[in-house]
Amino acid sequence: MKIKTITAAAIAVLLLSGCMPQSEEPEEAEVKEEQETRVIIPTHQLKDEYYRMLLPYKKSASYGLVVSMLNSQYNIAEVEGGLMRLSQQQFPTDEYYYQEGQYLDQETILSWIGGKDEENNPEGLNPAGNEAPRYIAHVLEQNYLKRTSEDKIRLEGVSIGIALNTVNTITGDTLPAAQVEENGKAAAATIVKRIRGIEGLKEVPVVVGLFKQSPKTSIVPGNYFAVGIAEKGKDVLSGWNPIDEEFVLFPTSSSEDRYRNVDTSFRNFKQDVEKYFSSFVNVIGTGFYKDGQIVSMDIDVPIEFYGNAEIIGFTQYLTGLLVDHFPDIHIEVSITSTKGPEALIVKERGEAEPYTHIYHN
Repeated sequence: MKIKTITAAAIAVLLLSGCMPQSEEPEEAEVKEEQETRVIIPTHQLKDEYYRMLLPYKKSASYGLVVSMLNSQYNIAEVEGGLMRLSQQQFPTDEYYYQEGQYLDQETILSWIGGKDEENNPEGLNPAGNEAPRYIAHVLEQNYLKRTSEDKIRLEGVSIGIALNTVNTITGDTLPAAQVEENGKAAAATIVKRIRGIEGLKEVPVVVGLFKQSPKTSIVPGNYFAVGIAEKGKDVLSGWNPIDEEFVLFPTSSSEDRYRNVDTSFRNFKQDVEKYFSSFVNVIGTGFYKDGQIVSMDIDVPIEFYGNAEIIGFTQYLTGLLVDHFPDIHIEVSITSTKGPEALIVKERGEAEPYTHIYHN
C-alpha cells in the first residue's frame, strides 16, 4: 500500500466522517502530540456534506455531557448535526476536517451553564437563584482543522452551539421567545470573549449557533434559529443571521399552506399502507424544512407481523408507494418490530429507484 506521511501540529487528531475523493487507498499520517501517533485519513466518499475524519477517533473534552444536559435524544442528535450543517458554510467539507471539541471540558461548561453567583460561580451564564429560569441548557464545541501547504494539520475554526430551553424547567411554563433569544445572544457574546482567552483559540474564526430545544415530551427535535460569526482574531460577533429551519411531525394538524401538499401526500401514503396491513401501531413522519421548503422526511413504520416473506413483500409494496407519493423528497423509511429493525428504504430526491435493505434478525 502506498503511504503518504504528514507531520501534524499538536492540536489535531480525530475528525468526523466524510471524505473527499483523492487516491483509492487511505493515507497514513503522523500526528505529533505528547508522543508520535500514527493516524489514517480515509478517502472513501460517502456524501459531500460529510467531513473526513482521522482514525483512531478522539472524543470531546466534555464527552457525555450533552446527554445529561439536553432533554431528549431528538435534541441531542440535532444540536450536534445541525451545528455541523451550519459550519459547512464557513468550513467547507472539501477543505476541512472535523474534530470533537478539545478545549471546553466538563468543568468549564458546567460552570458556564450554572446560575451566576459572584462568590461560588462567577462564570455562570444563567440568572442567579434556584428558582430563576435556566435559559442556557448546554454549550457544545466543535473543531475544524485544515491541512496546510506544509502538510501539517492545524486548527482553523471553532463552532459553538448554544442550546436554549424553551420551557421553564422549574415551573413547566413556556418561556417568552424574545427572552430566550435575548439570553442566548448575550451568552454568545460572553462565550466568544472567553474563547479568545483560551490558548489555541485566540485567532481562529468562531461560528456560534443558537438552538431552541423542543420540550421533553416532543418526538421531533428543536432547531437552530440564528447564527453569528466572530472573524479571525475578533472577540465580537459581526452580527446575527436568521436561520429558517424546522422539523414538522406528519400527519400534521397545522393549516399552514407550506405543509398542506406534503401532509396530503403523507395521509394518502398512510392510507395505502393501512390498506395492505391493518396491524400497525402508527405511521409517523418527521419532515425537515429549510427556507420554507421541505428537504427530507424520515418515516417510522412499526409492524406487528414477523414472517420474513411477509416483510419482504411489505417492503416491496412500500418502495412503490414512496415513488408514487414522494417523487421529489429525500425519504428514509424504517420498518421495525418488537424484534428490532426489519427493513430500511432510502429514496433520494428525484431518483426513480429507492435503495432497500432487509435485516436478517
